[in-house]
Amino acid sequence: MTGGALADSFSLLRQFAGKRRSTERCELCGLELTADHAHLVDPKARKLACACDACAILFSSRSGAQYRRVPREITYLAGFRLTDAEWESLMIPINMAFFFESSVEQKVIALYPSPAGATESQLPLDTWSGIVAENPVLARIEPDVEALLVNRLGPTRGYSAAEYYLLPIDECYKLVWLIRSHWKGLSGGADVWKQLESFFAELKERSGVVRYA
Repeated sequence: MTGGALADSFSLLRQFAGKRRSTERCELCGLELTADHAHLVDPKARKLACACDACAILFSSRSGAQYRRVPREITYLAGFRLTDAEWESLMIPINMAFFFESSVEQKVIALYPSPAGATESQLPLDTWSGIVAENPVLARIEPDVEALLVNRLGPTRGYSAAEYYLLPIDECYKLVWLIRSHWKGLSGGADVWKQLESFFAELKERSGVVRYA
């Protein structure tokens, strides 16, 4: 991960940590926000901004402005096709990662959560085009604002099978913040795994479902 990208990730995590302790306000107009407020993303800086509905509506997910509006829809991808061999070819060091298309860098970027924050995989994603061919739903991912979240922690961590979600990018960074803020020691500690279990249970509850054979 580059120094700039690492700094951006830590900056984003500090935003989450700080704002959860105080009243959140729209970063464009200063209006006090409700808990369920909109987010905007700056694709160049890879930073999220909190926004009121009136300000957020000024931006579309494909706008050419500084910010793009982050959508709200979460989709659980039932029947997603990804073999163990394909996953291993991505060479992600843990069994969890998220993937999004950067309009700035013109490529798909893989990030995985760690106790230090979001870590970017610098390895080529040669397998990605094949995964998209097997899962056409990925072709509809909105650049910068949506991601594929992969959870392959497996039954040893309370999951009966791998889980795949098409979801807003802010949910991915929420997951990163959760792991960084609750991780203890070398193994993470019991609390972080309980937090992860709750996170994915809530995510599935909030999601719609796309099924394909």
